[in-house]
Amino acid sequence: MAEHAKLSASGSARWLSCPPSVRLESEFPETTSPYAEEGTLAHSLGELQLRCENKEITDRQFKIRLKKLNAGGLIDNSMVEYVSSYTEYVMKTLKEHQKQCADAVLMIEQRLDFSKWVPEGFGTGDAVIISDGVLEIIDLKYGKGVEVSAEDNPQMRLYALGAIETFGCLYDFDQVAMTIFQPRLDNRSSQTLPVDELIDWAETYVKPKAALAFDGKGEFLAGDHCRFCKAKAVCRARADTNMALAKEEFKVPELLEPEEIAGYLAKAKDLVAWVEDLKTYAQDQSLNHGVHYPGMKLVEGRSNRCYIDDLQAVEDALVRQGYTEQEIYDKKILGITAMEKLMGKKKFTETLGDLVIKPKGKPTLVFEDDKRPALNTYAEAAEDFKEYTN
Repeated sequence: MAEHAKLSASGSARWLSCPPSVRLESEFPETTSPYAEEGTLAHSLGELQLRCENKEITDRQFKIRLKKLNAGGLIDNSMVEYVSSYTEYVMKTLKEHQKQCADAVLMIEQRLDFSKWVPEGFGTGDAVIISDGVLEIIDLKYGKGVEVSAEDNPQMRLYALGAIETFGCLYDFDQVAMTIFQPRLDNRSSQTLPVDELIDWAETYVKPKAALAFDGKGEFLAGDHCRFCKAKAVCRARADTNMALAKEEFKVPELLEPEEIAGYLAKAKDLVAWVEDLKTYAQDQSLNHGVHYPGMKLVEGRSNRCYIDDLQAVEDALVRQGYTEQEIYDKKILGITAMEKLMGKKKFTETLGDLVIKPKGKPTLVFEDDKRPALNTYAEAAEDFKEYTN
């Protein structure tokens, strides 16, 4: 079983904002999900590809290890191509560094210790390129649910601090480049900072926060960082924050000013997410752990009719009534996502690229931190919206 730090780099956005959340999370068991397992598999494939490209293992060793890694048959053409785009980027970046520093080296799945600032703190850098002048850390994000930015990213900064502490005495670098490579969203985000600035951030901001978090002290604070907290559904601080919104006195809609509407919508986003988390948690506790919630009960949900598993029996019954195969079967081509997964991104693009279109999406109101470009005018948005109302 992999070793995990109490104050992990991946969870740093949460414990830096809400130090006592670490203590709350310790009361919940470790869990996983198909998405997390898929990400772990993609990272293992990336490591294997990089070690082969970096001549750390032979082609034969690569094939043997790949066969073992894919014993469950979950590595498909799509994953291979996405991960390959990451490894190609890493090797290309390494060569660029080697042009400036012949001794530049690539460290793969490197343990990075930042315990100088975070008690017992360590993490693993997917790809660390060390050379004179600039140190570069490249992190593979295989998920496609949320686009991740390297700008002011505490996980990447902690990795950078670990690399500075480990290799600073061997190489002379004064800049650290931090890159997130997220192939399934075509996202590549980078930020470069001076070493002195990172160390100052660690000393003045991280170190005191980490000390509080390690001791289970500090103030609770609800926010976007609650998203991946194991205690998010039943955290009292989060409940109080969201219930405070519900207690506000709303004016009638006709009298709300644009600033008020924007404020309510921003708060309601978190309120809706909290209610969904609370509902999911309560249902699991009731169904799987026998917890009774006053005034509530488990019932059988609505379902749609379906055929029995033996579809051959269904077909035989219809044929006996004189229906033809053409009448009873509705054959459909695979959807785009399933087809791309079947063929692999490259072959899919070569074969069907000219036959796939992406129509305009339905206009939707979002907050300014959304990275999609704004529609230029009200008239443009209204014209686009007609497509969905006519």
